[in-house]
Amino acid sequence: MAGPSVAEPQPRRRGRDTVRWILGIALVLAIAIGAWEIVRVVGDARERAGLAAFYEQPADALDGEPGTLIRSEELQGVPFESRAWRVMYRSLDLNGQPVVVTGTVITPESLVPLEPGQERVVLAWGHPTTGIAPDCAPSRSFDPFVLIEGLRLMLERGYTVVAPDYVGMGTAGPNSYLVGRTAGNSMLDGVRAARAIPEARAGADVVLWGHSQGGQAVLFAAQQAPEYSPELTVRAVAAAAPAADLTALMGSHLDDISGVTIGSYAFSAYAEIYGPTTPGAELEDILTPDALKVVPTMTPLCLLTQTKELHAIGQPLVGNFTQVNPTTSDPWKSLLEENSAGAVAFDAPLFIAQGKDDELVLPADTVTFVEHEKSLGMDVTLHEVAGATHGTIAYLTLPALDLWLDSNSRG
Repeated sequence: MAGPSVAEPQPRRRGRDTVRWILGIALVLAIAIGAWEIVRVVGDARERAGLAAFYEQPADALDGEPGTLIRSEELQGVPFESRAWRVMYRSLDLNGQPVVVTGTVITPESLVPLEPGQERVVLAWGHPTTGIAPDCAPSRSFDPFVLIEGLRLMLERGYTVVAPDYVGMGTAGPNSYLVGRTAGNSMLDGVRAARAIPEARAGADVVLWGHSQGGQAVLFAAQQAPEYSPELTVRAVAAAAPAADLTALMGSHLDDISGVTIGSYAFSAYAEIYGPTTPGAELEDILTPDALKVVPTMTPLCLLTQTKELHAIGQPLVGNFTQVNPTTSDPWKSLLEENSAGAVAFDAPLFIAQGKDDELVLPADTVTFVEHEKSLGMDVTLHEVAGATHGTIAYLTLPALDLWLDSNSRG
């Protein structure tokens, strides 16, 4: 008598069917995302045609309140499930004079839908050093989103993201490299500009997030916000390897290529901004004759895309860059102190990330800054990452930052 036929156990079949279903969905998503990336590249390419015209300021560019839009245009090559705009808006420099800033605004679309009447928290992103020339502005690059570290995370949190270029980049304006008050104003006015785009649904609650130079920018924005933009509420501030203490930063690199590169940008900016009114703050008062000849060929170059060229020009100046020590000789000592963060406390929790292998912003200097902020009575979290360098710390700290924002963004 033949025995009963034996069928494959049902659970295994269901398990295999589930695996096939998951793989099928993954394949569909991969194809969809891949197709979207192709659309992004095509969109980015199409936008290049009218790029220069966008950054030309109209005659009335300086006529208006800080944070008001001068112009905006919606972008085509945008991140998945988002909308984005290139923007030009008004701000004020450290002396209260009107200036123009450009940047990018990105908002999640179907990714994190809103109920009628709801507004989004605005994440203001301060980018690390890319240079000081107009063409070094992130919003002018082929992919204006690639340097926004943590963009996908912030969009998934439902934030509208604004990414200023800083004054003097993107479009004409005074050099603002490591000029703290000007940078802080440009961040806060970027939030105001985002709020002027109805589709961005940007609210008055703000999270500030920056890396390196951008760390300085967001720290100054947080310090200035209560007086400068009282209609905005800064809910949280985060910075990765911030250029917070410029005296320590410059002192650590007086005799290396980083000091020459940063100095070529910073001393040029300070000479332009402070030189006309501050005795001893001209370039010839700080740079050696050899450096004076070379720096004008360095400042038009962009750090991330032309680092090799910058270092080739600057390397012969190592050890022969400055006439005096700017960290101990006025007016440079005072200017570095004036543009260092931490002069006043602010009422928002602060997250500082630091790579233990960072050779630019040294870990010990960041620890000292954190202790200083705590001495002001501030709520500060220091997150140190083993193996992280200056270039990788912002990305490597994102999981910790995400958890910290869950508990500390207060909105």
